[in-house]
Amino acid sequence: MIDAQALLNRFLGAGSGSTNQAMGQPNAAPSALGGAGGIADKARQVLGQGGVGGLAGAAAAGGLLSLLVGKKKGRGGSFLSHGGAALLGALADRAVQNWQAGRQPAGAVPPTQNDVASVDPRFLPGAAPAAGGEPFELSLIRAMIGAARADGHIDAEEHRRIFAQVEQAGLDAEAKAFVFDTLNAPVGVSEVAAAATTQEQASELYLVSRLAVDPDDPSERAYLEALAHRLKLPGDLVAHLDRQADMAASGQR
Repeated sequence: MIDAQALLNRFLGAGSGSTNQAMGQPNAAPSALGGAGGIADKARQVLGQGGVGGLAGAAAAGGLLSLLVGKKKGRGGSFLSHGGAALLGALADRAVQNWQAGRQPAGAVPPTQNDVASVDPRFLPGAAPAAGGEPFELSLIRAMIGAARADGHIDAEEHRRIFAQVEQAGLDAEAKAFVFDTLNAPVGVSEVAAAATTQEQASELYLVSRLAVDPDDPSERAYLEALAHRLKLPGDLVAHLDRQADMAASGQR
């Protein structure tokens, strides 16, 4: 069985050896960090060294997502590398809270270390399975790859670099097969959206897709608009998710 949490953190960068060492867990698998609460605790420890800005500046971890988006405008840093799944959940949680409170996206701020530590458990990727029973972490990976391919392709060089890092990541054969199959298979908006069973999951699927694209590219913007529609996300909430994604990608605190 695929360790879905470990594979997701490989994409976000938090499963790399450098990140585990920063967390005081040399070579530890993400699944050994104590479940959802443990992920939040470890993310809080590292985020305490500089918040989201410090996170975005620490690009050494280099997850598979950074390889997918490296050529896209304003992208390429490991902006989730030291927070992983917990920070992803906190970004979505903050966006939904601001939307529910009727705040304006332009005035929103990114989550703090305390927000990561106290993120609503419903926003942690492992909190509930996707529709059909698949681990939701795998749905998030599929969403990243689908969004990264929205411009029409992942070229041969990108494939080579991704395959090389997968080989070096120590993944088991089943996890490798999932990554390779997903990279080579068409991933459509409907398939991504069908995984969501709650608004929290829908928000995370959109957010992780937004992080994997250049929002100024017309084809990628059209993909995001179609995805938001299929996920039934209100326009004001989408604006808040966009704001959190932009701040995370730029390293703004």
